[in-house]
Amino acid sequence: MKAAIYGAGGMGTILGAYITRAGYEIDLINRNKQHIEGLKKKGAQVVGKIEFTQPVSALLPEEMSAKYDVILLMTKQMDNDTVVKSLVPFLTENGVICTMQNGLPELSVSEVIGKDKTIGCTMSWGATFIGDGKAELTSEATRETLTFSIGKFGNNDDELFHYIITLLNTMGEVKIENNFIGARWSKLLINAAFSGLSVVTGATFGEIAQNKKSRLLALKVIKECIDVAKGAGIVIEPLQGKDVVKLMNYNNKFKRWISLQILPIAMKKHKRIKSSMLRDIERGRKCEIDAINGVVCKYGDMAQVETPINDRIVELTHQIETKKFKPEWKNIEKLYDLL
Repeated sequence: MKAAIYGAGGMGTILGAYITRAGYEIDLINRNKQHIEGLKKKGAQVVGKIEFTQPVSALLPEEMSAKYDVILLMTKQMDNDTVVKSLVPFLTENGVICTMQNGLPELSVSEVIGKDKTIGCTMSWGATFIGDGKAELTSEATRETLTFSIGKFGNNDDELFHYIITLLNTMGEVKIENNFIGARWSKLLINAAFSGLSVVTGATFGEIAQNKKSRLLALKVIKECIDVAKGAGIVIEPLQGKDVVKLMNYNNKFKRWISLQILPIAMKKHKRIKSSMLRDIERGRKCEIDAINGVVCKYGDMAQVETPINDRIVELTHQIETKKFKPEWKNIEKLYDLL
């Protein structure tokens, strides 16, 4: 089958390298000319927790000509309407888009191509885009860490659905989720806590998990997500085999203390991750904060559940985007006063 990764940045480059190394054909598509040129000339150079170089097929969007059975979508989701519309001519009659973006992107994708052509997938690992054909894997390079959760959003083609699973399985463990919205929320609460705080502080996930104040804030963000999901009638699925709700949903000081001790252990394999939103800010771009912490706030409003920490993270991030503040550790105090 004909497959592509559209938006092959840090994570897409690494995933494409794994898939190609396993003997499957997949096009890596990105609008960054220097990166595509590096991929063409040098191959996908994977560094960090694992190191290898893999020749790959790389294209700029304007070089696309084939029709694809499967497109793995890894762009920023605030551009979904424009991006997905541009991909429609490059889908076969039964072709599907599997959104591998953060937040809850399935709705915006399906609004363009329909639920039956939309598949959702979450990734529980991290990478850093370097450019010129290079990307750094920042999570441990084990199948237990490099995990995916996938689910149908409509009446999807079974053959294509299982082909996507085959491709992803070249890199790590793939779990089929019957309650996919619940799987989305298990990833969303981690992103909201650690990616959101990474933007505000300029810190890595590991630094956030180790510091007492930021760890308490991260736990509070997770708690808000759990409360909002419960209020919205959403059952949060386990993440990498761990029941996040059971581990993090404290209701007294002792249970909160236990949850605080668990966080650094849970993030140990991902301690080098630096939020992609922070990297966008550093490059002078707007980030996906409204699609991550902002989604929690919107669901909270609908479920009548207060989300003060998520609200403040969204507010601070927009102020950072407009250069009123910069991402730095002292911004913790602008959040900590809410506790």
